Amino acid sequence: MTKLASDTAMVMAAGMGKRMRPLTASQPKPMVRVAGKPLIDHTLDRLAEAGITRAVVNVHYLADVLEGHIKDRASPRVTISDERDCLLETGGGLVKAQDLLPDPFFCLNSDNIWLDGPKNAFLDLSERWDADKMDALLMLVPHKRASNFAGKGDFHMDPYGRLTRRRSGRIAPYIFTGIQLVSKRLLRDAPEGAFSTNILWSRAIEEGRLFGLAFTGRWFEVGTPAAIRPTEMALVDGC
Repeated sequence: MTKLASDTAMVMAAGMGKRMRPLTASQPKPMVRVAGKPLIDHTLDRLAEAGITRAVVNVHYLADVLEGHIKDRASPRVTISDERDCLLETGGGLVKAQDLLPDPFFCLNSDNIWLDGPKNAFLDLSERWDADKMDALLMLVPHKRASNFAGKGDFHMDPYGRLTRRRSGRIAPYIFTGIQLVSKRLLRDAPEGAFSTNILWSRAIEEGRLFGLAFTGRWFEVGTPAAIRPTEMALVDGC
């Protein structure tokens, strides 16, 4: 039986939620409700269901609102990584929180909504994980399994799972779901201050240490108000 690669997940929840305006004028994006509950609760509930016992959640925009909602949660137990003074973006947020995280750790965005396929997403990542070869293992979804997504995709993946970026003028077959399993090796010699995780991924790609795994379930991008209703309808139907 597959064992989880980590008992801890970093939940990225500090962003300004600009694409979700006007719903984020008075609340942080993770508090926007979809199918009757805040996005952050969808995320934390999925962690609890998978057996992940700790969540490190970073906060910045309207931080008091979000922290007040999640601080007393028992499953998973929540630790706050405070970015009130300065929004650090995804990479800077990971670096700031790294002392709160084990090696490896799961990482996911706070607006993730998905329906698992035959396997739980976190167990699937754990089964594929190889610490000797990987700095990060990204959960990817093909276009046909990505709802509300209208972009050109993010990555190409070779037969061994190694990733490369979408080529200029091309459609990439895989989209990053926001879910990954990360070695703290990825964070070594990181820039100071605010920066994107893309900088760390680019180095891992050059070293042949950024890998992907194709998700077999259904994933929903919930980045704008227009995406909420279609997502709710799909969740009711369970497909």
